Amino acid sequence: MSIAVDNGTIGKYELIEEIGAGSMGRVWRARDPLADRDVAVKISEQPDHDTERGERRRRKLFFNEVKAAGVLHHPNIIATIDAGVDEGRRYIVMEFIDGARTLADIAIPGRLLAVPDVLKIMYECASAFDYAHSKGVVHRDIKPTNIMLDSDGQVKIGDFGVALIDRDDVEETQVIGRLGSPRYMAPEQLLAGEVTNQSDIYSLGIVIYELLTGVSPFAGKHVGEIARKVLKEPHRPIRELNPDVPDQLSAVIDRTLKKHPAGRYRTAIDLAGDLQLIYEDLEFSDSKRTGATAIKILQEFDSFNRFDPAELAELLTVCVWEDYEPGAVIAVEGEGDVTAGILVVGGASIESGTTRVSRLMAGASFGDFGLVESGAQGARIVATTSCTVLRISSNQADRLTIDCSRHLYRLLATDYAGRLQQLQRRIIRRRKQT
Repeated sequence: MSIAVDNGTIGKYELIEEIGAGSMGRVWRARDPLADRDVAVKISEQPDHDTERGERRRRKLFFNEVKAAGVLHHPNIIATIDAGVDEGRRYIVMEFIDGARTLADIAIPGRLLAVPDVLKIMYECASAFDYAHSKGVVHRDIKPTNIMLDSDGQVKIGDFGVALIDRDDVEETQVIGRLGSPRYMAPEQLLAGEVTNQSDIYSLGIVIYELLTGVSPFAGKHVGEIARKVLKEPHRPIRELNPDVPDQLSAVIDRTLKKHPAGRYRTAIDLAGDLQLIYEDLEFSDSKRTGATAIKILQEFDSFNRFDPAELAELLTVCVWEDYEPGAVIAVEGEGDVTAGILVVGGASIESGTTRVSRLMAGASFGDFGLVESGAQGARIVATTSCTVLRISSNQADRLTIDCSRHLYRLLATDYAGRLQQLQRRIIRRRKQT
């Protein structure tokens, strides 16, 4: 069913020009005469010769998108204003994004954004999808053409037509089957298996990969070839295509693209947290603190010999760099601090009152993630020179993979036990002297 532009209307909306098209319908720039503003109107496709089954499917997808829009109110998700049916034509009215471009416009060699800009965009995406997931909505069709940037560069996500809505107040049967775009589908989607929040996280990983390289990690000439690669083949390491991608970000992408959901991030907010940390590291830290250089610095310390390079890259994604001047207090025992730290550069001392209990050299760790009961102020760790510390919170540590987490806790426990033994020897020597 076609719609003429000249004097075309649907409902109360005056159609101005067609601005987009997809498998579910066409999008028009239109005018709301009562509110005196431009809006975007998506009109469902209704072929002149349609089967009853096809019509049922289109009707279900339309109402599915309307219901998803009804529960999603987020600054990075396109706002839905109205919906209706006019002479058999179903339509959804959304906010009009003036000057918008999709991520597909910049996921092209020669147009790629800098790494910090990609991190900012994907942080907003991950945060928005975490919000949607918290409302029981899984998008199921995340791809660059469904994510826009407005004229200010803010993310605007749309097209929830095939979303899975898992809510008690949505009683209708969901559209099932292999839905979405094969190039961005998680393995479980291609196999028509259970789709969860982690399926969206996988699709986000594909989008990040394309924004940083301009190519798909699982490109193919036909659906069968794409499916085989997604299900069976590893993706090409992203740094082979873009050396500017830091190792920490490469490790994040590798985690999003795990074949089995259990290997991926559990939630999109976990992904957003890692992207934010990497962004801050790139924006506010020296270049020596990122990528292969940072890994080499840690590899110089014997205490990190149990970590392989991938685990060190993973560890760096959840750590924050901190600088201290001589005399600055780095940490205080017994204050309930839920962080631990690794002294990377410089020296520090452990002091109790006016007594120096021990010294810390580069490579040493400190902190207990708040396991020591809070109470009276205990020993302090004080910088004796200009220091650089890698700080990690217990919440961030909980997000590490099992092997990386085990090695981190072993490192902290070994250093803690070593200091206890040192203190015990000092006590024995003093007793002998008396």
